[in-house]
Amino acid sequence: MTEISASLVKELRDQTGAGMMDCKRALQDTNGDLEAAKTLLRERGLASAAKRAGRETTEGKVGYRIADDAKLGVIVAVGCETEPVSNNEEFLAFSTKVLEAVERKGPDAVSQLDEERRELAAKLGENIVVAGAARFEAVDGAVIDGYAHPPANKLGVLVQVRGGSNEIARKLAMHIAASPGTRWIGREDVPEEIVTAEREIYANSDEVQSKPEQAREKIVEGMLNKRFFAEQVLVDQPWIHEASKAVGDVLQEQGAEVLEFERLQLG
Repeated sequence: MTEISASLVKELRDQTGAGMMDCKRALQDTNGDLEAAKTLLRERGLASAAKRAGRETTEGKVGYRIADDAKLGVIVAVGCETEPVSNNEEFLAFSTKVLEAVERKGPDAVSQLDEERRELAAKLGENIVVAGAARFEAVDGAVIDGYAHPPANKLGVLVQVRGGSNEIARKLAMHIAASPGTRWIGREDVPEEIVTAEREIYANSDEVQSKPEQAREKIVEGMLNKRFFAEQVLVDQPWIHEASKAVGDVLQEQGAEVLEFERLQLG
């Protein structure tokens, strides 16, 4: 077999955008002939990988897995371009492989599957990306649960909760899935500079400036509570399972605490 230099492999990769191993195999199969290797990669559908890489991946699957004792949970989002590919057996098998890799070694394990991801993208003719991944390990007696919204499974949540009823973590995961603005658990988690910036935006708005000066501060605080905290802070949001209560009220009633969450959505 012809010895293929690393520089030649890199040159082919730079010219075609194909994966490193694909380039090496193509050069080996063509005895180091660069032009023939480029042709071979085109025939195999691998040379268009760079063009595919920029295309949007609004379809795909979000999957999660919870250990039997609820002490370990993982979630991943693998994106593609079309719904048919999102239901393709090979795509689903790769998504499962990503989930299992993250379960064993954490989110950094995703990079170990990059070559396989590129090869699958070439085979299926679509851009395929791992759009997100998280792995939670329970601490201090907490439990982990998750939720993926059916039937498309393009949206999912992983949450770690300490205390409360057996079903509270699952209900919280469903709530967060239905609340796309959720960014923080409590107000204390919101950076002060963000709160200050939001307050200034409201204060300078025509809506507030048109009101009497002595009433503006109170109006701004009301807007901040209803339009910012109630949308982006979990404990301030209306509980989707009982809208008359806030999430914080439910947590207090149950003696529960949300420690962390991850919300992944495609599209």
